[in-house]
Amino acid sequence: MKNMLKVLIITAALAVNTAVIAAPQTAPAQQTPAAQTKPAVQTPQAVKTYVNPLDVVASPSKYLNKIITVKGKFDKFSTLGLDYEPAMRSSEDYITFLIQRPDVVDHNIPLSEMKIFLKRTEAEKHIDLDAGDEIEFSGKVFSNALGDVWMDAEKFTVLTKKNKEENASEKAPAAK
Repeated sequence: MKNMLKVLIITAALAVNTAVIAAPQTAPAQQTPAAQTKPAVQTPQAVKTYVNPLDVVASPSKYLNKIITVKGKFDKFSTLGLDYEPAMRSSEDYITFLIQRPDVVDHNIPLSEMKIFLKRTEAEKHIDLDAGDEIEFSGKVFSNALGDVWMDAEKFTVLTKKNKEENASEKAPAAK
């Protein structure tokens, strides 16, 4: 009786293995071992989930480890959040940029609860940005340390630039 049970178990195991081996392959036939074990990575270009930055700031945990896309008004480049251990981004390799709060229209107030990191090499291409220039960026929210949003911007695009004359008139005192 015991031998018969062993034979049944072995037969069942072989049947399962045969079914698995005979199952159609969905992957390409010539994959390298690294490609077979490497998980698919979503890039910011592949998925554009536009979010309101105020929603992200209100619930940073909801967006943790997600790729998001934000449109906003550039405020300034900064060193805010750099070299902070729990969410480490080195000041040698990165710069922070801030966007303006979308809920304030008559003043330029940065949304400092959102720490957005950009590689310095990319930031140097946009050194001429002014407060109020419209931008779009995509990236991954990698931390919610201190209850704030910490995000790596992988893609950064300037949508519109403010007129340089407008900027000059805003900075110059009004003549009376």
